[in-house]
Amino acid sequence: MTAGSSLGFVGLGNMGQPMVRRLAAAGYRVCAYDQAQEARERLASVAGVTIASTPAEVADGADVVILMLPDSAAVQAVLAGDGLLAAVTPPTLIADMGSSEPGSTRVLAQRASERGVTLVDAPVSGGVMGARAGSLTIMTGGPADALATLRPVLDVLGSKVVHAGAVAGAGHAVKALNNLMSAAHLLVSCEAIQVGQAFGLDPAVMLDIVNDSSGRSGSTQLKWPRYIMPGSFDSGFSMHFMVKDMAIALHLAQAAGCPAPLSQAALELWRKAADDMPDGADHTEIGRWLQQVTG
Repeated sequence: MTAGSSLGFVGLGNMGQPMVRRLAAAGYRVCAYDQAQEARERLASVAGVTIASTPAEVADGADVVILMLPDSAAVQAVLAGDGLLAAVTPPTLIADMGSSEPGSTRVLAQRASERGVTLVDAPVSGGVMGARAGSLTIMTGGPADALATLRPVLDVLGSKVVHAGAVAGAGHAVKALNNLMSAAHLLVSCEAIQVGQAFGLDPAVMLDIVNDSSGRSGSTQLKWPRYIMPGSFDSGFSMHFMVKDMAIALHLAQAAGCPAPLSQAALELWRKAADDMPDGADHTEIGRWLQQVTG
């Protein structure tokens, strides 16, 4: 699939907007839709982008339809309720690039297969900054041949594309587990830095030391210096979505019969933070919340 091919794209939020812009800039013809008029209007004047009036309309002439939606319920509503799946004709591929539930992805992939359509999952890591830069890590699940067809499109969006498994949902499983680890890292780094501050240490000095030591993580290397220390809390990934992904990962653990007491404890704290913080709070505000509840 080369530049000039037609793509459908549903979901023009914090991640979808920059992804569509990159695809259009790379020469793809993108027909895009979002239920929010404001989101549609932000892309209306972008060269190479046309705005659809319904989700099903993006399938017209598309070689690939990309979904960048918040959860499995939204994916199912668009595919079934809004008629997108009925509008897609073989050999068009559907790629769910949001953070969906692996089990639901398998069911939808089977439903698509019954229509002769291949649905693959290709969730991402890297946040809004990675979407803008085209440096996302993309975890794919589904048949290798379908993903090989999709690969040129994914290469525009990410710097690393990994085939997580041949079964639909494999990418979504890895994504949920990745975010579970990310959430635990961030929580413990916030606690550790808070302890250091209480002892009289400078957080900037702590981060300088930790980031060249064994305690470093994405939280200490990126989230603390970029979003928490300056007080901007604007990573573009909400606390609500972090909790959702953690819950998906814990559901996987329960289904597999794998005890995960530490992960469960982390999820309970994140849920408490999400309940206490305003709707739409950025996930990096877990640092501010910890200061409030323990300070």
